[in-house]
Amino acid sequence: METDLLRLRNYIDGEFRDAADGRTTEVVNPATGEAYATAPLSGAADVDAAMAAAAAAFPAWRDETPAKRQKFLLDIATAFEERAEELIAAEVENTGKPIGLTRSEEIPPMVDQTRFFAGAARMLEGRSAGEYMEGMTSMIRREPIGVCAQVAPWNYPMMMAVWKFAPALAAGNTVVLKPSDTTPASTVLIAEIIGSIVPKGVFNVVCGDRDTGRAMVEHHTPAMASITGSVRAGMSVAESAAKDLKRVHLELGGKAPVVVFEDTDIAKAVEDISVAGFFNAGQDCTAATRVLVQEGIHDEFVAALAKAAAETKTGQPDDEDVLYGPLNNANQLKQVTGFIERLPAHAKVESGGHRVGEKGYFYAPTVVSGLKQDDEIIQNEVFGPVITVQSFTDEAQAIEWANGVDYALASSVWTKDHARAMRLSKALDFGCVWINTHIPLVAEMPHGGFKKSGYGKDLSGYGFEDYTRIKHVMTSLDA
Repeated sequence: METDLLRLRNYIDGEFRDAADGRTTEVVNPATGEAYATAPLSGAADVDAAMAAAAAAFPAWRDETPAKRQKFLLDIATAFEERAEELIAAEVENTGKPIGLTRSEEIPPMVDQTRFFAGAARMLEGRSAGEYMEGMTSMIRREPIGVCAQVAPWNYPMMMAVWKFAPALAAGNTVVLKPSDTTPASTVLIAEIIGSIVPKGVFNVVCGDRDTGRAMVEHHTPAMASITGSVRAGMSVAESAAKDLKRVHLELGGKAPVVVFEDTDIAKAVEDISVAGFFNAGQDCTAATRVLVQEGIHDEFVAALAKAAAETKTGQPDDEDVLYGPLNNANQLKQVTGFIERLPAHAKVESGGHRVGEKGYFYAPTVVSGLKQDDEIIQNEVFGPVITVQSFTDEAQAIEWANGVDYALASSVWTKDHARAMRLSKALDFGCVWINTHIPLVAEMPHGGFKKSGYGKDLSGYGFEDYTRIKHVMTSLDA
């Protein structure tokens, strides 16, 4: 019964609240397929309240010194460390991720990234003042934008929340953040943590579905809308935001090419690529799931990759031997299954290709070979533990096929030839090019793509600048 379920609530203006009309939605643990919580299904009244709180808090937060905002963010990072086990528990129950990997691979980056943006708070600098017209001095002010409406995805609920709020708050903006309707739990806990540190109204969380997110973006108050999600969702946000010329920050889908040349160390490449493809059940927009292998080593590489997939384990969160847990929800399981069911006759499933168990949304690590460039599974994002393999002849063909998709977020090149690596890093039309590795991220470097992968940057100084605006101030020297 619903009364037995954990009750999650919105966080607005420094307090937890139910949806104004009392509506809720069930939250499912994907490792069991069973509901364990309810969350508000927020409507216009809830969005209005959150936006009003953020707008009221903005002037004072904007006017805090960078040093004070830095201190707030440093305190948040420390609180994340101190309450790490609570965060892990919430994230694991909401996503089904392995407990150990959540502890080792998500908490440290969250803390580090929050501390990075704490430092960035004190780097609101512009060009030096100067006299570009006789009798006049010009200077640049870099200012916060205002209230930011932010929508986070379900694949990394905790970390993506950090990617949203940390640069925004560091720059002096206030935030209304909506987690995915399938993964609100850890974000609500983050609201509790942040709310105990920053002034009320600075950080607000509104739970809800697609309509809630649309109401946030269409609301007249925010000066910026930021979303990490699907291409469809990003296009909808851009269209809605255009009506009143809001700034838009979009981090959307990916279809990362992994270009493997004949001089590559096959064993090492297979080991690294399989992890980068299957980690988090392949639910990563930068996942190494589209492999292009030079024909001379194709068969050997495919055999080794299929073997690695067969040895990769998925299972329950408390199993220390698993690399990844379930897909996030029933719809995602249906999507991944559909791609495999619709494979063309020339494709070959080398490993996996099936659901694992009847409880939860687990899917076997899968390798598919024999594919052509225009196949659906090559062109569209699967977002599951499925690695495809194509065979290419030479460098020119590799570049053509690598770039021959609508996405342009991340890519990698595997070769011992330095000159070739440099040529490919220039030719590949992606926001990130890794060389002889795939998927590492650092707070100091930007993450973001081109084409249908969106625009704007997360992380780094570039991501921080996206949450600021530039003002020119000119003063007469004769006054």
